[in-house]
This record gives sequence, structure tokens and C-alpha cells, in this order.
Amino acid sequence: MSSTYTVIRRPLITEKGLTVKETEGTLVFEVDPKASKTAVKQAVELLFKVKVDSVRTSNVAGKERRRGKFSGFRPDWKKAYVRLKSGEKMPDYVNNL
Repeated sequence: MSSTYTVIRRPLITEKGLTVKETEGTLVFEVDPKASKTAVKQAVELLFKVKVDSVRTSNVAGKERRRGKFSGFRPDWKKAYVRLKSGEKMPDYVNNL
């Protein structure tokens, strides 16, 4: 993994993600499926200029989708929960809705 922007694809802005952000100081991102925890940690520290405490990852299986009689699967993807060290300022990549 070379570039920061190839490791982190996008922040996940969901109700659960915003709750975790406010209560636990944890950010949630969709990341490259081949990205390691250390690569995610380095990318977040470089991109947001914060110190990362820990990273948890989760592989999410793609759902089956249907269009009439044709069916297929969405691609599998990877989610990362990035906990910031205490005292770090939360980056505002989205205003809380």
C-alpha cells in the first residue's frame, strides 16, 4: 500500500458510525481490502494529523442484489474502526447530522 488515498477509501457516515465517534472517540472508514492495520494507522495519522491508539478491522461480505430475474452479488469490502488517543481532537470530516 503506497498512497494514503488508496488505503482509506471513504469515511462511513452512518448512525452507528457517528455514535461511536461521539462516545468512544473512534472513526470508521471503508478501507482497501488488502490494507493492513499498520497501513491504516499510518494513513489516518498522516491524513488527519492525529495520534492513533488502536485499529480494528472487519471484512464485510457483499449482499445479494436482484434486478428482476437476474441476481448477483455486491463486492466484499473492509471496514476499519480507528480509535484515537485520549486528548486528540476529532477531525471534522462531516458535521454531525
